[in-house]
Amino acid sequence: MTVHDAAERAVPILVLGAGAWGTALALVAARAGHRVYLWGRDPIQVANLAHTHENARYLPGIPLPELIVPLADLAALPNLLTTAILAVPLRATREAVAYAVGHGVRDFACAAKGMEPASELLVHEIVRSIAPSTTVALLSGPSFAREVALGRPTAITVAASTPAFGQALVHALHGPGFRPYLSDDLLGVAVGGAVKNVLAIAAGIADGLGLGVNSRAALITRGLAEIARFGVKLGGRQETFMGLSGLGDVVLTCTDDQSRNRRFGLALGRGGTVAAAHAEVGLAEGVATSIAVAARAAQLGIDMPITAEVARAVRGEMTPAQAVQNLLARELPKPYG
Repeated sequence: MTVHDAAERAVPILVLGAGAWGTALALVAARAGHRVYLWGRDPIQVANLAHTHENARYLPGIPLPELIVPLADLAALPNLLTTAILAVPLRATREAVAYAVGHGVRDFACAAKGMEPASELLVHEIVRSIAPSTTVALLSGPSFAREVALGRPTAITVAASTPAFGQALVHALHGPGFRPYLSDDLLGVAVGGAVKNVLAIAAGIADGLGLGVNSRAALITRGLAEIARFGVKLGGRQETFMGLSGLGDVVLTCTDDQSRNRRFGLALGRGGTVAAAHAEVGLAEGVATSIAVAARAAQLGIDMPITAEVARAVRGEMTPAQAVQNLLARELPKPYG
């Protein structure tokens, strides 16, 4: 793509959330030639971003180009932007959406992954519960924020409620090192992104207990089957779970320590308490999601033993070793025929 091509298609983009993932997506959009308004709720952090042109808290050492404009107040936007990339943690989604809607935003591309425990809603369902008429999309796939921010080759899925919105996002984000693929399976993509965090905790527990790579491979394989059963029951498509937002994201987060969810599981598997794991790792979206998914699966009669045991472990109802023993002690499946 030439500089002229980039200039021709450049549009202003609003990113809500100045954490690692929001900043990485802002860099993606800026490299594609767009001016990006990066909103963060902490005025001090936003002022530091503007002054140093670096997100030292989340992505130290990666310079931010002039095309990225940090903002602490959407009232300071020079133009009315009706579409936003939502890159706040799942637990902050309701507050951020309500705030953005109050400033004219109508459509959201969601980068958070998970299921809300109280409502058992996935991220796009949370957005629509606040803004029912919104057009919504999901950004999901094997993508650690720091590698995206460094410009290393990454492919993700963009699932959108309308083809036009999806195509607009694909064209806006496609650039050097970043390739989005379009899907219309919102539910499937949302489920894959949510439950893979639960499996990452399970994989971390297994590795923390020193169970070996055989057990990790088995866990990933059986966990992917759980994701597919759950997702298809909710209305997703089987093939989605073999793609970037399913298998791709599962493999990434279950096998690399850049995943906070995996590190959380490692801390538990090595004998730490849930509180100590939280203190060591910080926010791990799979913790709350495991509880929500396990509850929803039980209501629907879906067999998700790995998810159920992770939920029990993060609630402190049993040790990780006991959770593994429960999985191994399950009855063998019935033979075919």
